[in-house]
Amino acid sequence: MDESATGAGRAIGPLAGLRVLDLTRVLAGPTCTQMLGDLGAEVIKIEKPGAGDDTRGFAPPVVAPTGESAYFLGVNRNKRSVSLDIARPEGQAIVRRLLGGCAILVENFKVGALARYGLGYDDLKGEFPGLIYCSITGFGQTGPYAPRPGYDSLIQAMGGVMSLTGEPDGLPQKVGVPVADVFAGLYGCIGVLAALRHRERTGEGQAIDIGMLDTHVAWLANQAMNYLATKQDPPRLGNQHPNIVPYQVFPTADGHVVLSIGNDPTFKRFCEAMGIEALLADERFATNAARVANRQLVTDTLTPLLQAHPTAWWVEKLEALKIGGGPINRLSQVFADPQVQARGMVVRMAHPKAPDGIEVVANPVKLSATPPDYRLPPPMLGEHTEEVLGELLGMSGAEIARLREQGVV
Repeated sequence: MDESATGAGRAIGPLAGLRVLDLTRVLAGPTCTQMLGDLGAEVIKIEKPGAGDDTRGFAPPVVAPTGESAYFLGVNRNKRSVSLDIARPEGQAIVRRLLGGCAILVENFKVGALARYGLGYDDLKGEFPGLIYCSITGFGQTGPYAPRPGYDSLIQAMGGVMSLTGEPDGLPQKVGVPVADVFAGLYGCIGVLAALRHRERTGEGQAIDIGMLDTHVAWLANQAMNYLATKQDPPRLGNQHPNIVPYQVFPTADGHVVLSIGNDPTFKRFCEAMGIEALLADERFATNAARVANRQLVTDTLTPLLQAHPTAWWVEKLEALKIGGGPINRLSQVFADPQVQARGMVVRMAHPKAPDGIEVVANPVKLSATPPDYRLPPPMLGEHTEEVLGELLGMSGAEIARLREQGVV
């Protein structure tokens, strides 16, 4: 793990100098804005006074001694928190004043919710023609499902991945992490970056409409194309690959191993090294297409071979043969893995309530000249309210105190 201390400082990333107004909560939206923050943007996170982002309450676990939920800390670094009630006219006025210095607004309210506060894109684009306004919702801004709320497991179900995940004779399964939320956030970030390039050339802002169901369909990848090519619903195959065999989990003498043989030359090399080259003369094994057609035969034939040795033996053997293979790691093994450690995928950030700092998962984007930085720890609720309103809007302490008494901040 990368134990290097990180803390507040001037942004140095490629988005340094850009300011983002963050009206998001939970996961999809905060994933988008954290990525923008990691790349140097100044992110101002607006949170409801007294409550904040829903994920502040998604505990246990909490990260001691901060008292904050691990969920919240995972997607809210490099942000300053301002507590502000945007349901109040005074709060809406402050949002508009903040937008005068913001290039980007990201929100994941239900469709039409911000328009009720005069903060929809159509309400703002005339006053802020260069504003990039990214909306992330369950089903997008149009279509019959647009008014519906979107949740990760619901999107995984409706988007098809659950029908593809799980054992053939078992129940459909969702992915073990909220991939629908995460992908929506990352696609939202891509949209923002594209819109920034457009604005550089034209001076014009635009609206970005991200629907979780849309992005979920987009990342169905080869399985989506398998369906479009055949008009047949792909079956659940457990840990097997729909287009490549053998490319799956096999039992070993003491556990399991993933064997990933991506083409015919690799399969030939594997068979020769394992003393089973006779299989190559069998037309049912000779090509990948034949192996896909005879999937169960291939699995049944190779299983005893893989079971003859422990996982560590196979990992070493396959690496020597330059054949894809690896163990199925628990998270304790993932974070102890020398490759994960060498790549610095955990960083320690300073935190006002943690004298020794807190560990967070690093940004995986490796940029040679402008790498992601870790300036600000995930904020306490409203931690930067006075700082931001004073610094950006010139509000006095007395003005902010009055707004606090009124419950606006």
